[in-house]
Parts: sequence; structure tokens; C-alpha cells
Amino acid sequence: MRKKVETFIKEHKMIEPEDKVIVAVSGGADSVCLLHLLAEMRASLNMRLRVVHVHHGLRGAEADRDAAFVENMAEKMGIFCQVLRRNVAEYADLHGMSVEEAGRAVRYQILEDEAAKWGNAKIAVAHHREDQAETILHHLFRGSGIKGMSGMAAVRGAVIRPLLCVGRKEILEYLEEKGIGHCEDSTNDLSDYTRNRLRRHLIPQICGEINAGAVLHIVRTGELLSQADEYFEEKADEIWRGEGKETERGCGIAIKVLNSYPEILRRYLIRKMMNLCTGTMKDIGFSNIDHVSKIIQKGTGKSVSLPYGLEAKTDYDMLWIVKAETESFRIQKINDIKSFTFRHFPCKKPEEIPENRYTKWFDYDKIKGMLSVRTRQTGDYITLKDGKRKTVKAYMIDEKIPRQERDHILLIAEEHHILWIVGYRISEYYKITEDTRQILQVQADGGEGNGGQDSDSDSRRPGE
Repeated sequence: MRKKVETFIKEHKMIEPEDKVIVAVSGGADSVCLLHLLAEMRASLNMRLRVVHVHHGLRGAEADRDAAFVENMAEKMGIFCQVLRRNVAEYADLHGMSVEEAGRAVRYQILEDEAAKWGNAKIAVAHHREDQAETILHHLFRGSGIKGMSGMAAVRGAVIRPLLCVGRKEILEYLEEKGIGHCEDSTNDLSDYTRNRLRRHLIPQICGEINAGAVLHIVRTGELLSQADEYFEEKADEIWRGEGKETERGCGIAIKVLNSYPEILRRYLIRKMMNLCTGTMKDIGFSNIDHVSKIIQKGTGKSVSLPYGLEAKTDYDMLWIVKAETESFRIQKINDIKSFTFRHFPCKKPEEIPENRYTKWFDYDKIKGMLSVRTRQTGDYITLKDGKRKTVKAYMIDEKIPRQERDHILLIAEEHHILWIVGYRISEYYKITEDTRQILQVQADGGEGNGGQDSDSDSRRPGE
């Protein structure tokens, strides 16, 4: 048993020499087994151990018994132990969660806090093979995609799961052989929780009536799905690096790019966009990705609401995933500009001019009339790199700036010749050259972001 677990730890690089490891111990068979195994390996793996027991404020005297058992056991083993108490029922009511969900959230928060306090410690939890099978089935029945059905990772950040390589029967046999006692949680006998129903009823029925090796087969399938998930994530990352756009509005990608790949890669790209916008995929499921996938085929102007206040929308030839309020976000950013500062000074060498989106430099001697700060008017134009003129209206259409934003974008204008479409580009005519002798610097006070002297090829999306 020890050799099997130690080999698994080394294969997954769970514990490095001199690592600090917090062991989450409930007092049940699984966590007691984990603690004893890791204690046996302390010298060979050159690690330091601590025990954390979370008292959930449930089960009354039984919970007190478990806490005392863990404290006593850790003391006998010479391992520092902390018992931390929380009111999980109150937390569940406050956050609108089930007690089961609240218990898990509280438990992991405590473990993460204690790991940080100790100094980037690892967190060892006692999930085993049957737990993995339960997780995979649970996610399958809830409609998860490949990632959910991959099951729990052996290593996820600071969390490590050394017992995923063994089954419940092996754990009980190990404890019996060593004469190690443990506590029984009476709630494990209840069928109120989904996982208990899977553990006590469904999985035994599958193993008894369909295939005795079902658990092992489910776990192996999860491992294959994990490999597939890793492959598709890498492919999506590769595509995104070449084709994706990350702006202050959110994330965007050309619909024709999405449609050039198989459906499964489209879904992974959509999933990546959501993750970039939120930093998490919790509560974002298969159905959310499915809804986004469908609007891609329905043309421009379609949208769908997503968790975390996100919105997916098609805008011209692009799919955008943005915060729902970003319909007016860029307008708000433009309105954040309180004033413009104009400054005139002798020319620097062009290469010495710093780059900043909200500060621009113009050839002062090319400006013959009065300048104004305003929004667009009929007849406004900019000069392109080839010397040709382009109307501001045509520029905004070509740049796919949403219609509702166009009348709010500020311009620096000399009559109808536009020096600067603020936040986008400047006219080629007014740009600094080797012949420039005097510079006009215009700074939008309150603007944020960065950029530089835009060229005709520097195409910008709204909010970029």
C-alpha cells in the first residue's frame, strides 16, 4: 500500500523535498489512512506535516468526538494539529447553498488560508478511486463536458490527492492490518446527499449487476478524457494566440475562424473566452457553451446572457464575450475624459517619442486653422497612409465600431479634417516626420490604456 501510494506521489510530482504538507483529516477511514501513510513517508520524501480538522458545527456530540479523536491521534504521532470551527449551516443560508456545498466551500477556504499562513504549503486530501468514479458519474449526470468527466486531478494547484490510485477496500484493509482506528460519520448513511446515493446505491448496483470492475473502468475512462481535454485546451490556446483579441470590452474572435474548426474546438475556444473574462469556469456548464455556439450561426446582432454578468454577442463578423454592462462601457470611458491638454514644443527625434493611446503628437506646422474637440459631423474625414481620404463614418463602419457608440467618440478636428479619433487612430497627414520642426502634444486627461502612433494597418476593435 505504502509503495503504491509513494510511487503515485512521485509520478505526479506531488511532493518535493522540504515541502510543507497540510493533511485534511476528518477522522474517517480515508483521511486517517492518508495521514498514517504520509507520516510513514516523512523521512523518504523529506517533508513536514501538519493536520487541520474542520469542525462544521453540525452533528453535535458526534462532531465533537471526531475533533477530539483527530487531536489525540495527531498528538500521539507528534504532528501539530489545528481544529478550526465554523458554522456551516449559517454559511449555507447566507450564500443560498446546500449544506453539502457549503461544507466543501468552507473546508477548502480554511485549508487554503492555513496553507498560505504556513508558507505556501501543499494540501493533501483523501479522495480515492471510488470518490473519483462518483465525481465522474455526478458530472456526467449533470451534463458536464469533457473536463467535468475527467474527474478530479491528482494535482490541482496546491491540492494533492495521493490516494486516487487506491480503492476503499484497500484503505480499510490497510487500517485493519495496522490496527488503526477511525471514526464513522453517521451522515454517510443518509441518502439526502447526491454523492451518498451514488456511493450507497448506484455504484454497488452497477458493480453487482453489470460489471464488478466498473469503478476501475470509469476511472480509466476519466483518465483518457483528461488527456483529451488537455490536448484540446492546448489546441485552443494555440488558435487563440494567433486569432484571439483581448480588449477592455472582453474577448473576441472572428466567426469565420471559429467556423473553420470542428465543433469540439469551437467549444474549447468559447470556453477559453469565458475563462479569460471571469478567471473561473465554476457554474459555467455545457449548456452555456451550447447557447453561445448556436448564436454564431444566426448572424450579426444576436446575443445570449451568461453567468457572472457576461454576455455573448455577434457584432459584424466577430463573436464577443463581454461584461453585460459593456454596451455602454466604451462610452463611459470616453466620458471619463475630463479635458484635453495642448502643449507646443520643439521637435524631438521620432524614435524618442513615447507611445501612449491617450497622448498623441502632431506636426504643428501642418495645422493652419483652429482646432476643436467634438463628436462626428457630416463631411469629417481622415487621411490614410497612401494620401487618400476616408470619411469618419466609413472608418467607423470598417472598424466595426457599434452604431450606438459612434456619436459618443471624441474627435480632435481642424474644420472637417480629423487629426485624432480619440482612442483609435490619428490622421497620417499630421504625423511627425523627419522634416517636423515643431510638435503639438495633445493629452486626453482621464483616458486610460496605451497605444501609439497608429498606422493605416493598425486596425483596432471597439474598446481595444
